[in-house]
Amino acid sequence: MNRSVMYFSLFALLYATGCAQKKEEKEESVTYAVTAPLVIDTSFTKEYVAQIRSVRNIEVRAQEKGYLQNIYVDEGQQVHTGQVLFKIMPKMAQAELLKAQAETKAAEIELENTKLLSDKNVVSKNELAMAKAKLQQANAETSLAKFHLANTEIRAPFDGTIDRIPLKLGSLVDEGALLTSLSDNSQVFAYFNVSEPEYLNYQSATKSKNQQEVGLLLANNELLKSKGKVEVIESEFNSETGNIAFRARFANTDNLLRNGETGKIQMVVPLKNALVIPQKATYDIQDKTYVFVVDQRNLVHSRAITVAGELPDLYVIGSGLSAGDKILLEGVQKVKDDDKITYKFQQPQEVIKQLRLKTE
Repeated sequence: MNRSVMYFSLFALLYATGCAQKKEEKEESVTYAVTAPLVIDTSFTKEYVAQIRSVRNIEVRAQEKGYLQNIYVDEGQQVHTGQVLFKIMPKMAQAELLKAQAETKAAEIELENTKLLSDKNVVSKNELAMAKAKLQQANAETSLAKFHLANTEIRAPFDGTIDRIPLKLGSLVDEGALLTSLSDNSQVFAYFNVSEPEYLNYQSATKSKNQQEVGLLLANNELLKSKGKVEVIESEFNSETGNIAFRARFANTDNLLRNGETGKIQMVVPLKNALVIPQKATYDIQDKTYVFVVDQRNLVHSRAITVAGELPDLYVIGSGLSAGDKILLEGVQKVKDDDKITYKFQQPQEVIKQLRLKTE
């Protein structure tokens, strides 16, 4: 009985060993495709977070102190140049004007009388000069009073859209108090930051060309119909971020864009000596991207990479790989760290030809 059990166990062991050897031989017979990163000159569309600003946006403030007597507009309303927006109660300014006009009239009469007396040598020339100066002062007071009275009506300095109106009728308004804001949204600026390498590539690529066209992706992931143009680059880099600010101008014919919105600028970025690999050679774990690198002993090792940009079917490598590395092209889900593989190397140029990328 014991011999039977022993023979059976030995048979089972030999059978399992044979199966394992066959399985190992089968695994070793798989040949994987391997390639290398490719260095090319190309370009890709990159997105930059942008702040949208009206071409003109001002704060409308009171120039006189008084009670808010009239509000002629509403929030969000379109207004035109010279249109009356607010009125501060003008009674005080009117009284000051009447007083100044009365003083001007008195000064005119005094000047006439002094001139008659001067002609008869009853008064000196100095008294005549004093009377003239007094009239000039009265005229200046009258002009100032007219200016104060005119300032009780606040008018739009340009065509635009009214923002929030924080004060209500009857509010006591101090000189300089904020009444609203006015935005000219006929065109808008989009400000976005560009890194130093991208700035240098941009300057090299556009040196002899016209202003570069850019797109604007809105917060709802819809692309603005009209294209914008990069027209201004700031004079200095930010020492903390290493970026420089670009400004693009967009027409706002549909009045869709408003001051303070956000979006994403889509700009074609030229790339010199870019290192690219097929996207299918990568895999993601959480928020990191990895590839399998094949060493000289045909062992695969996972390596984290950073992606600087994305092209059709390709990733532009920011860091983690060099041109001489061999990477697993297919089967990244079938192998694990330190697996020994059999592979066939495919030239990266041939691999790229099978993809959709158009290089320059």
